[in-house]
Amino acid sequence: MIQPQRLKKLLERMVDIYSPSGKEEELVEFLRGYLKRRGLPVTLQPVDENRSNLLVIPPETEVRLALVGHLDTVAAYEIEDYGYSETDGTVRGLGTADMKGGCAAMIEAYLSLWQSGRQRFPAALCLVVGEEEAGDGARQLARQYHFPWVLIGEPTDLRPCLSHYGYVELHVTTGGQRMHASLAGRAQSAVEVLLNVLLSLSKDIQARHPETTYNIRDLYSVHAGFAVPEYSEAWIDLHLPPSSPIGEIVTELEEGVAEQKGRYPGVDVGVNVTTIDAGYALPEKGRLIDALKTVYDRRGLLWAPEPFRSHSDANQLWAAGMKALILGPGRLEYAHAPQEEVPFEQVVLASEIYAELMVESCPESDG
Repeated sequence: MIQPQRLKKLLERMVDIYSPSGKEEELVEFLRGYLKRRGLPVTLQPVDENRSNLLVIPPETEVRLALVGHLDTVAAYEIEDYGYSETDGTVRGLGTADMKGGCAAMIEAYLSLWQSGRQRFPAALCLVVGEEEAGDGARQLARQYHFPWVLIGEPTDLRPCLSHYGYVELHVTTGGQRMHASLAGRAQSAVEVLLNVLLSLSKDIQARHPETTYNIRDLYSVHAGFAVPEYSEAWIDLHLPPSSPIGEIVTELEEGVAEQKGRYPGVDVGVNVTTIDAGYALPEKGRLIDALKTVYDRRGLLWAPEPFRSHSDANQLWAAGMKALILGPGRLEYAHAPQEEVPFEQVVLASEIYAELMVESCPESDG
């Protein structure tokens, strides 16, 4: 049922439309027209005054599975060179791995089933905005809809991910006194204190929880000119294995920063935990999992589930009571990299798996 050439043209057009978080409107409108012209019941779900999620939900049907993908990307590494290209079967361009390849595969799978006559199929297609920043698209989706199962097409190299890492975001700040640069060292510098605090946190995490991934994502100070800056801040990402005691770790981090405060008189040290998203682990059973195993067995694919190591919309959907499976084309190490890529044959295979999974997991559907 899958049409590879149609899928390739769709992916090319999607990659060539620049859609960083907050500026997804053009891509949403293109896909709305693409699906509407082919007879699918497309609706827009407003997220804010300018942006919307794109939904295809069969009328008068109890949806049991939703294919979910995010249409936004990170900002282009080179704004003059982010578009689609292809060499020897590998497609490149911003978002090819994360996750326009997965979204295109989902669209083609859903469209193929729809055109085969399954127009009251108990599955939905949900393309959301904002995943790379605030996750506001998924949050809005969960406010209005609840699906027993969701399948998210993040890049997993087509390895099924039944478990998901947790995520914590920290904002650490230091505030001191501005002074002439020639006087540096006569009082504590907000920048040097922040660096010391970050190194201390890093050592504590490595010693107590070596399986946790610690990343200093952003580091800033005020523009002080020829002076000692009076303020500095950093944003820290923590990715924690599914079974990690996330509450205990957050408490340790807060206590660790509190201990630093007394060491630097004259400098205010603060920490704010801005995001806590718990990880989870699904059991290897249930209708959808059994159906996916059947698809993998039929195609001779290796069944070797592993955890998804990044943060994604799955964390929010899981917290809203939806069982979230991660499975998509491309590899996570190419996401957010200057050169994103994905083998096109893997995009085609992903689309075939999605279509077969929908049929296998919903055998009583029309057609």
